[in-house]
Amino acid sequence: MLLFFKFLISVIAFLAACVLLPQFSLGLFRVVLRGMGWVIRKRTQARREAILARVRADEDLLSKQPKVASTSAMLAEDEDWEKVSSGDSSSGSASQSFQQAGVDEWTGIIGFFHPFCNAGGGGERVLWEAVRATQRRWPKAVCAIYTGDLDVTKAAMLERVQNRFNIQLHAPTVELLYLTTRKYVQSSMYPYMTLLGQSLGSLIVGYDAFTLLVPDVFIDTMGYAFAVAFCKLLFPSVPTGAYVHYPTISTDMLQSLDDQTGLKGVNSGAGAGLKGTLKRKYWLAFARLYGWIGSHVDVVMCNSSWTSAHIRSIWGPSRHTPFLSSHTTNYKDPVVVFPPTAVSDIQSTIPVTPETEKTRTPTLLYIAQFRPEKNHPLILRSFARFLERHNKTSPTGQGQDSQPHLILVGTVRPSSPDETHIYNLRLLAHELRIRNNTTFLCDASWPTILSHLGSASIGVNAMWNEHFGICVVEYQAAGLIAVVHDSGGPREDILVDLPESESLKDGSEIGGRATGFRATTEEEFADAFEKALSLSADEKVAMRLRARKSALRFTEEEFSKKWVGEVRKLVDMTQKA
Repeated sequence: MLLFFKFLISVIAFLAACVLLPQFSLGLFRVVLRGMGWVIRKRTQARREAILARVRADEDLLSKQPKVASTSAMLAEDEDWEKVSSGDSSSGSASQSFQQAGVDEWTGIIGFFHPFCNAGGGGERVLWEAVRATQRRWPKAVCAIYTGDLDVTKAAMLERVQNRFNIQLHAPTVELLYLTTRKYVQSSMYPYMTLLGQSLGSLIVGYDAFTLLVPDVFIDTMGYAFAVAFCKLLFPSVPTGAYVHYPTISTDMLQSLDDQTGLKGVNSGAGAGLKGTLKRKYWLAFARLYGWIGSHVDVVMCNSSWTSAHIRSIWGPSRHTPFLSSHTTNYKDPVVVFPPTAVSDIQSTIPVTPETEKTRTPTLLYIAQFRPEKNHPLILRSFARFLERHNKTSPTGQGQDSQPHLILVGTVRPSSPDETHIYNLRLLAHELRIRNNTTFLCDASWPTILSHLGSASIGVNAMWNEHFGICVVEYQAAGLIAVVHDSGGPREDILVDLPESESLKDGSEIGGRATGFRATTEEEFADAFEKALSLSADEKVAMRLRARKSALRFTEEEFSKKWVGEVRKLVDMTQKA
């Protein structure tokens, strides 16, 4: 009997060790990181004070220049930011507490983690519009941008932001903090296990950022969730936020491993054989780790319903599990905050009427960064197929203006694989014999883009599971007939039929309630191009007007309201800390 009790005690001790040791190890790990964070904060205090002093000096300098000072006034007027709500019924009490606490006078530092902030894509538009909204709501706060663009000065950066996105910022309260370790998040660094490599690399870049400055609020606007978790573990009192453009891993990615059509991204059908089995196990393990990382984000914003659904699926379980969560927070589901699009600017510049229809050319416009995931080859092949048909059925001797033309507009990151990618695209256009009907425009200015939006007839997007699709909204706002990939944000949020309750009252109901076309294969895209260009003038105008009405859901003003509503939750946390 004594032997049995000894055995029982040993079993109980073993089970207790199995339960308690992981928690003890995790607790010790967090204590070590907090100590490390305390050291970092002490070492960067002097730089923080220097940055704040420089901001005050720049503000004083501008105040002595009335012509420039008007910019500062512009940022504080126009909109009654005190009345902006988050669209959440629970935000009312928070809003009142802000006003009582004088949060408009908040002078903290918001750190925006965006190592590629000069890339010029849709993600960068979100960043800079977020900075502008933050400046308007909290004019005395400092917006610190962690960037790896070492060769770009602040003046040059802000000038490009204005030229590319037509976003004017208040320079004194924008601070660029230069990261020297950005290479560790580039995919070229990790030929194998790229997802894990880039995620762990973001810890190095995050450490680089925090040793430059520890912000009062830390927001990742590019998709490096591991850096957000690192921030929370180092500095538990710093509120964290994430604007998620695209989940690092999703259930769609896992399902694509079994796809045999080759239409679901670069990993379609990659789950076969031993290599595929190992890849699946690796992805599943990474998904669990990614879920735990998501428990460290206080406020989560997603750019589309598609992204939000995947984040809820992967982050949700960990965010609601006390053992996994790093701290006690009343977690909420991600909030969908559609990216800002220059809808008002575009619609005020580009009219859509029966008269302007006569000035549009049979041009297809594709605005997208020159990267593999944007699937430019699909559009080139589809256009070649369509053009071959068109030339067979069209009368000979037609003018150059009546010939369909494809214009590809996008940014190319210097010293990156983008340069090789666009070179290969030019070769493909030559092989398909559409070189004379295809134009590549790299790093085009906003006025140039507006010009093409006003003269083209069709807007194209070919990315599988595009997380949102800012360019598609730009097409709609300009009155282009959109032809997009039947997946992701374009399918679920943007290219939807106009509801009956919002039908147009000006006789433009011709052709139903559709606002564009969706396609998947080369044949489907080619058919859609043909259908769009074959519509009568009245049908084209009707569809363009429906698309413009639909685009009003994605204005910069709507983004700013929702962004401020979510960020004010983070600011409120600093008041309570």
